[in-house]
Amino acid sequence: MLEKPDRTPDECERMISLAHASLAHWRERTDCTTRNLSIGYWQLSRVYAVLNQPAPARHYGELCLAVSAEEAPFFLGYAHEALARASRLAGEWAITQEHLTEARRCAASVSDPEERAALEADLAYLAV
Repeated sequence: MLEKPDRTPDECERMISLAHASLAHWRERTDCTTRNLSIGYWQLSRVYAVLNQPAPARHYGELCLAVSAEEAPFFLGYAHEALARASRLAGEWAITQEHLTEARRCAASVSDPEERAALEADLAYLAV
């Protein structure tokens, strides 16, 4: 649904509900890791950004960054991508650039070519 251009209000609410449910699922598991939380927070940030809601997008981006500090560069890079996206929505260009710079630095350290390409593609979209 993230890529769907014209969502109904019900589909928008469904996206939010599903993203929260996914994170809630991981939080209840005894084997939940910071990586699982990073992905869940990033997903929520992206959903809110797609729905043009910068405040919750930033909130979940900040949570993503907090749990991603010790994760691989791919996950840390996406935490900065989430915050760049939220800041861009809020019209905070200087903060957007700071997070884009950090995300690009992380992307340069991603060893898996497919992961690096995915992160770089999302960053290129934000740089427009």
